[in-house]
Amino acid sequence: MTNRKPKFTLSVVIRIVVWVLMLVGGAAAGIWPDLAFFPHLFANPWWHLGSLVSGVLLLRLVFRMSRVTGRTLARHGREGDLPRMETNRLVTSGPYGCMRHPMHLGLLFFPWAVALLVGSPSFVLFVAPLEMVVMVILVLTLEEWEVARKFGEDYQTYRRRVPPFNLRPDCLRRLLGLDAAEGR
Repeated sequence: MTNRKPKFTLSVVIRIVVWVLMLVGGAAAGIWPDLAFFPHLFANPWWHLGSLVSGVLLLRLVFRMSRVTGRTLARHGREGDLPRMETNRLVTSGPYGCMRHPMHLGLLFFPWAVALLVGSPSFVLFVAPLEMVVMVILVLTLEEWEVARKFGEDYQTYRRRVPPFNLRPDCLRRLLGLDAAEGR
């Protein structure tokens, strides 16, 4: 019997479960009020067509941001044999050079994209934005605490210099992989 490392850490598994619960729960929590308060809009095929197209476009954007940040982390944040989605080096280049949580900025829009795909007005207008706020709170508390614990004073120095999120056009270009600085 070999001693194999797990493919995912417990922290990553918990995060995935929370994501699934938020998305499935968000859809359920959105559709119920739709049937009561928005039955005409929920039954409107034009709403669903527009919502579907918007959801697909937003989802593509989310995946692009995740791909760019994931590649940056894989290239610069891993040394040695680690479980998937884990890092052991602080990354401060590419999109991480202008914001501390570029992957999370992209993932913040994932619930909204799913809400648009589902076509639930309540999910789009109320539940997904609430989930986005919860995600920001989790990133600014739990994620910050974990990373500060992992990287110590190096992270504190980085934290003082770089904001958690940044919507400047040059930073968004890095996040979307449209800037040559993305790979550095």
